[in-house]
Amino acid sequence: MALTIRLARVGAKKRPQFRVVVADSRYPRDGRFIEKLGTYNPMLPKDSKERVQLELERIKHWISKGAQPSDRVSRFLDAAGVMKRKPRNNPEKAVPRAERKAKAEAAAKEAGAKPAEGAKPAEAPKAEAPKPEAAAS
Repeated sequence: MALTIRLARVGAKKRPQFRVVVADSRYPRDGRFIEKLGTYNPMLPKDSKERVQLELERIKHWISKGAQPSDRVSRFLDAAGVMKRKPRNNPEKAVPRAERKAKAEAAAKEAGAKPAEGAKPAEAPKAEAPKPEAAAS
């Protein structure tokens, strides 16, 4: 059984609130959970004490049992000093999306043009062969 410490949404429409829960990873996000470990209210100011409330002793207990925190929960635990979060490196995030898309299209066009030149002679005999539908007509 793969245990995860993750967020489960409980807030109303356009008023999000979350529970920090430990659950089997196969359970639905807002479905069954094993134990409630805290709350998260993103509508409150970032410096508010009520924004993130965690039961640190129970979280440490579940981590010792093998539960893996989700990315957002690991950020909370890093801020609380329970565990160190591994930094993520996405160097393409700093590049605007339009530039990334243009580079990807240029690379695909360049990569697509080179194999097509070598494949033209191989494609020509296939095109000359009569189609079975045309022969039957």
